[in-house]
Amino acid sequence: MTTIVITGLLAWPDNLLGALREHDVKFIRYMEETGYVARLSDDRPAFILVDGNHPSWRFWTVTPKVSPATRRIPVVLVTNDPEKRDVALRSGANLVVSPIDFVDELPMILTELARVPSAEETAELDRQCDEPLPTGAIEAVHKFNAGEYHEQHDEFEALWMREPGPVRQLYQGVLQVGIAYYQITRGNGRGALKMLLRTIQWLAPLPDVCQGINVAQLRADAAAVRAELERVGVENINQFDKSLLKPVQMMER
Repeated sequence: MTTIVITGLLAWPDNLLGALREHDVKFIRYMEETGYVARLSDDRPAFILVDGNHPSWRFWTVTPKVSPATRRIPVVLVTNDPEKRDVALRSGANLVVSPIDFVDELPMILTELARVPSAEETAELDRQCDEPLPTGAIEAVHKFNAGEYHEQHDEFEALWMREPGPVRQLYQGVLQVGIAYYQITRGNGRGALKMLLRTIQWLAPLPDVCQGINVAQLRADAAAVRAELERVGVENINQFDKSLLKPVQMMER
């Protein structure tokens, strides 16, 4: 059974709670802010569900992301407010979804976002993320940033296939963001949206910086692209603002 944490008030809509029960999800309610991080560390939920209407939604959203002990736990904010969506994504939320879409997106959240790595896996990922970016990945990033989204795929895929460790998630995540951008340039909005949803499972467990790649910024950029796709509608891909297709940022080591 999957266990999640629901924060804030007790009055969550019945359809949201019903959807969780239908998918055999056990939820633990957190109503007291005191000891939030410690409780999360003990309970190890698959993800945190935050009500965007709660007065303390920022606290519930941001606090887990600033602690090394809990920053890998995905946070899902439920809101219709575009301003809250933007603030939440910039603050580290992994996904922002409207109440009306939550039930439809729950299967994706459970299969692609809700993953809890073991302590050993987390330690190994941190160790690998402290290593320099391999030469092949550097070349792939250059291609990505030059708009050669299809070409970057082959470079990252080769690295992903050779690498047995958890850092392979980094290569898969960047690869899939690039393919989503490629689909946008080809006018395939539906394919791009599908690929962006897939990237969540690869980028969510990563630290904010991995092998010099600014993963936090990449997550935010991919989320902004997805939000724009949803705004214009996949059938109106010609209206998509391509200036949102940002390059991969590298951090100085």
